[in-house]
Amino acid sequence: MKVCAIAGGGSSVATELISRLEGWEVSAVDVGDYDLLDAAQAQAWADSLDRADALVHLVGGWRGGALIDETPDQDVALLDDLLIRTVRNTTRAFAPKLREAGGRFVLVSSKQAQNPDAKNAAYAASKAYAETWTLALARDLGEHGGAANIVVVNAIGDDKPTFTPASHLAAGIAYLLSDEGSRMNGQRLSLHG
Repeated sequence: MKVCAIAGGGSSVATELISRLEGWEVSAVDVGDYDLLDAAQAQAWADSLDRADALVHLVGGWRGGALIDETPDQDVALLDDLLIRTVRNTTRAFAPKLREAGGRFVLVSSKQAQNPDAKNAAYAASKAYAETWTLALARDLGEHGGAANIVVVNAIGDDKPTFTPASHLAAGIAYLLSDEGSRMNGQRLSLHG
């Protein structure tokens, strides 16, 4: 049975995704399970699984609304933790298992990473870092029959036309994990208005 590890497993997207992963065993972790800011705990999570055919990164957060010179250092630090450190720690921990399985990694990102607003520099920079990290991982996993891809949204929700509903995002991720999505590697799947 294939195993999918989901970081940020308490989110509505994770709930929707799990419902689409029929035939998969899922290990979904959230705050309180493993502290993904701690590399050792991320490694302990990976070590707790016999195998990993997929790793999906749903850990998120946002701070914005200020120009570069007005952005507080604590906002930058928070975004670095949530959007960069958790990606680094989980991918480092799971990379050997993903290589062995020819597995897949999926990162959820924001269109801000490619086209930032003046008042979202810290958020956009954190997302851009995570995307670059993912594209490098795509080169690595691609050599072992695996893949790493990015799903790009504006924001997640049902209340605005430019937002992506959780169910649509989950469907996009499920596609990237499916046999039909197996040829995609190092790509951005845009699901935003």
